[in-house]
Amino acid sequence: SGCGEDLLKAALVIQNWYRGYSARLKARQRYALTIFQSIEYADEQGQLQLSNFFSFMLENYTQIHKKDPELLARLFGSTLQDYKDRQDYVSHIDVPDSYHGPRLQFPLTFTDIDLLVEAFKQQQILHAHYVLEVLFETKKVLKQMPNFTHVKTSPSKELTICGKFQSRAAKLIFRSNGLPSGSNTYIFNGDFVDRGKHSIEILMILFVSFLVYPNDLHLNRGNHEDFMMNLRYGFTKEILHKYKIHGKKILQILEDVYTWLPIGTIIDSEILVIHGGISESTDLNLLHRIERNKMKSVLMSPIPLNEDHNNDLKKNKINTTIIPREVKTNGSLSEQLTKHEWEQVIDILWSDPRGKRGCYPNTSRGGGCYFGPDITSKVLNKYQLKMLIRSHECKPEGYEICHDGKVVTVFSASNYYEEGSNRGAYIKLCSGMNLRFFQYQVTKATCLRPLYQRVNTIESSAIRILKERMISRKTDLIHAFQLQDRSKSGKLPMGQWAFSMENVLGLNLPWRSLSPHLVTTDKSGNINYMSSFEDIHIQKPLKSGWSDGAQSTLIETLYRYRSDLQIIFNIIDSDHSGLISMEEFRAMWKLFNSHYSIHIDDFQIDDLAERMDLNKDGSIDFNEFLKAFYVVHKLDNVNKSDSKLA
Repeated sequence: SGCGEDLLKAALVIQNWYRGYSARLKARQRYALTIFQSIEYADEQGQLQLSNFFSFMLENYTQIHKKDPELLARLFGSTLQDYKDRQDYVSHIDVPDSYHGPRLQFPLTFTDIDLLVEAFKQQQILHAHYVLEVLFETKKVLKQMPNFTHVKTSPSKELTICGKFQSRAAKLIFRSNGLPSGSNTYIFNGDFVDRGKHSIEILMILFVSFLVYPNDLHLNRGNHEDFMMNLRYGFTKEILHKYKIHGKKILQILEDVYTWLPIGTIIDSEILVIHGGISESTDLNLLHRIERNKMKSVLMSPIPLNEDHNNDLKKNKINTTIIPREVKTNGSLSEQLTKHEWEQVIDILWSDPRGKRGCYPNTSRGGGCYFGPDITSKVLNKYQLKMLIRSHECKPEGYEICHDGKVVTVFSASNYYEEGSNRGAYIKLCSGMNLRFFQYQVTKATCLRPLYQRVNTIESSAIRILKERMISRKTDLIHAFQLQDRSKSGKLPMGQWAFSMENVLGLNLPWRSLSPHLVTTDKSGNINYMSSFEDIHIQKPLKSGWSDGAQSTLIETLYRYRSDLQIIFNIIDSDHSGLISMEEFRAMWKLFNSHYSIHIDDFQIDDLAERMDLNKDGSIDFNEFLKAFYVVHKLDNVNKSDSKLA
């Protein structure tokens, strides 16, 4: 009896220990995901704010360069003014006999889907001729579709809903759930591209399946079906890498195809499926009527039609700037949405649900809004709907239910931030049945490793990118620390350090819990704030006669804004040669310097331009130059697993 009681007590002790251990691991994983998500949203906010600079640029750059119509059309004009003839693209691209990839036959059939899937498994690339044919055919069908696709289910026919998609998730879903077909209906809820190496393959499978089964495969536009987002998040680079000769043509047509994607799906007149969310002003009647093809990019607000010629630039809903009336484009002003229509589309592509009541600006992303359970009930009741299914946010379990079961988030890309960071999921439903959720984790390597190893990997990766964000703001952080450190001791209390970190970085992170990974502390708990930068620095590709302080400031600035600068110069580089002239570089950098209030002297800019012109031919390979800026982590090989986030 006594022995049995001892065994029971021991079992309870072990059980309680394990529960606590698991809870601590889950907390560490949750904090790591918070870091990933906060930095992702900060990057999106930066992307949205880029349009401020484009407005400023067009006012100044085009005056210097006698108004560059191609650049204006690229940013603000209607798409494909000069290239709408399909034959101008396709007929001049021959498929040589030496091409051994898949050959599509139009009109397409289900055998072409199988052909593509098998070819992509073998790492084959679809010839540009067929890519363009598929894009033109897709656009032709999409143009006949309404803004919202209305879908009916039945007890005998299930419908599968997928959120954000990546190539590995696609393979798993299609393997376990079957390819799209007349008896296997899908809704893909936006974000088919970016953040993966095989976005064009996924897009081709989706578009070919859509062309074969247009009534059984439904595509909604996401916030990444946007050429400006593709410039930052990788899809543009992928296209130009895989299609070096015809990549520009593919990108031009894709921009047009994006604008024709439906913006939502309504299932059984009860369930609204959109990528982002809603706001208190969401008007589904208006959204059914708008000319969706006029929304080229959410980053480019409409040119105001009724403003005075000399009006100052005005701020709009996503903190971007409206282009002044005097800036002309190749398209007419009637070929754009009104500002109110534009904001309606922004809300459904960018908004996120929150537990707090009301509707307020989405400060994390910089676009759309946060909407509470009262807003959900109000909008759903107004249009006699029962549920909202959306994507747009990574969830640890692949899905999340909130707002009393009225809002469901489904996110189909597992391992989104890092191996093991999150599960993916998709939804199956049929008439009269509850939603069924199917979860998965893609890689075998992840599944075989114990939980603590997976958490260590996720945590290390999260801390790594957080330190890179910190080193990009090193000067600002040191200034903030020193303002608090009145005794010049090099140390701060935890509260003051955490306040300074948040005030500069604005990531809304639990800095106290993260501090063991970022800084050292003394016996009194005070933080040695310079220890933040002891194990990390930005590699300096330049050698010059400047002072260390001046060069460090420039290097830090270039590293911090490298993504923005790459987008800007890629837009200027209209022929995608990767080269820009010295004159263009100097003019654009000085504008960037002025607009972002960066304190870099003109002589440093001129010297930088001279040093970037490596072969002295008057041109700069800007993309290659930016690759030279990277962060060196001195302690990458040091095991820090003893430091826990919770």
